[in-house]
Amino acid sequence: MKKTFNIAGPCHPAEHYMLSAQERCEGLLELIEKKHYFVIHAGRQSGKTTLLLELTQRLNEQGDYYALYCSLESVQGITESEKGIPAILRVMKTQCKFHQHLSKYPFADQVNEADFNTVLREALTYFCQSLDKPLVIFFDEVDCLSNGTMISFLRQLRDGYVNRYDIPFVQSVALVGMRNIRDYKGKIREERETLGSASPFNIVSENLTLRNFNQEEIKRLYAQHTEQTGQLFPPQFIDTVYDNTQGQPWLVNAIANEIVVKMLNNEFSHLIQLEQIDKAIQTIIKRRDTHIDSLMERLTEARVQRILEPVILGESNGYSVLDDDYQYVLDLGLLREVSGHILPANSIYADVIIRTLNSQSQMAMKDKGFPLEAPAYIKENGLDMKQLLSDFQAFWRKNSEIWVNKYQYQEAAPHLILQAFLQRVINSGGQISREMASGKGRLDLCLHYQDGHYPIELKLRYSDQTYSEGIKQLSDYMDQLDLNEGWLIVFDRRKRPSWKKKIFWKTKKVAGKIIHIVGC
Repeated sequence: MKKTFNIAGPCHPAEHYMLSAQERCEGLLELIEKKHYFVIHAGRQSGKTTLLLELTQRLNEQGDYYALYCSLESVQGITESEKGIPAILRVMKTQCKFHQHLSKYPFADQVNEADFNTVLREALTYFCQSLDKPLVIFFDEVDCLSNGTMISFLRQLRDGYVNRYDIPFVQSVALVGMRNIRDYKGKIREERETLGSASPFNIVSENLTLRNFNQEEIKRLYAQHTEQTGQLFPPQFIDTVYDNTQGQPWLVNAIANEIVVKMLNNEFSHLIQLEQIDKAIQTIIKRRDTHIDSLMERLTEARVQRILEPVILGESNGYSVLDDDYQYVLDLGLLREVSGHILPANSIYADVIIRTLNSQSQMAMKDKGFPLEAPAYIKENGLDMKQLLSDFQAFWRKNSEIWVNKYQYQEAAPHLILQAFLQRVINSGGQISREMASGKGRLDLCLHYQDGHYPIELKLRYSDQTYSEGIKQLSDYMDQLDLNEGWLIVFDRRKRPSWKKKIFWKTKKVAGKIIHIVGC
């Protein structure tokens, strides 16, 4: 059977190109040997389940422990501990029944499920007492638990942990999910209240994460395909994939799968082209696979908006690492921190975030017949940016108040509406690249259409100084892109100035560059 690039579920060595996930989360065997309880958290589809299955198999083969993998995904939504804890026991019982080594040992046969506040601890105690080797359990999808079920689950683990030198209990436990244990909410309390510590009642010794692929690992992964098929990846392919994905495992696999399977139809004699990466990315973005959709669903959460909206605007609120909302968004894999700036985890997510937030506006613009698509703005030497942005000024003056009020992200609404307008224009064959980061004080865009590149800087007006700052920032951005003409768009949200004063167009020459200041 030919191996494939995996874009659904955990990887299996016989079926998928893959790298050992243990390389990206070191020190686990030492923690198990020292009888530690620990947390592993990482973003969606980063390889957590693959890691746990690898570890389970490795430990069972080595023979020093019995290792049990147990996913708690089926317990999601069961908030009452009297129902949730028995449900967890049933999941564990099924896993034990089909376990190569543990099936001969009875699990939970000696306990009364009605005693839901103690039954999990007792079941594990009796089970461990019957075994001839220490037990290690990997609980996957722990963040599916909530409310009373979560609290009772953690309390019973703690009870067994504290007394394990006198009463048999599990040697080592891993709690695995997208989020750090400190963020698991008991929603029977106030919304922003946590469980009371950074660990499940102070028994967790380590809080680990599963890092993304680095460039060398992407190269090794893709080399497996070349070795199997003879199909080569061109020079710079690895660097370009890394630049667009920052090594996020699902995206790395999805791009290769899109090119090899969908675009080249598994014709391995066909050459892979560097430019196919952009086409694959655009297809993945537009198709909105489950991986993308599940992340974007989080954008409606108030705590995500609180952290993300300033990033869209380029503002910096100086979040502390102790800020639960900040850590939550990082743990989800939506954002990352680089040199003190918060920015989207990768350029693909940046694009999808904006398209998701302004998708309704794009559809509404289409239904109302505006804006026109790019061919209407084509002139002899490229896009007619003067006409395009003048049309946006007219649109903004007429519709801004109504359209802004439709947005959950009210502060970022002007930026989102403009990008919806631009996206509608270039959907016929262009694309927008975005540079978002907190602390920059603006949002950098570049329109790419045919052979033309058009740098745009978006800012909110806070004072007259906004314009001089924006000119300097846009000039620096143009230097970075090696372009000599750019557009600074400034939204004036003040009530008092008339639209006649807000809507204007000025052109300046700055250090040999042409900068158009577009007031909105």
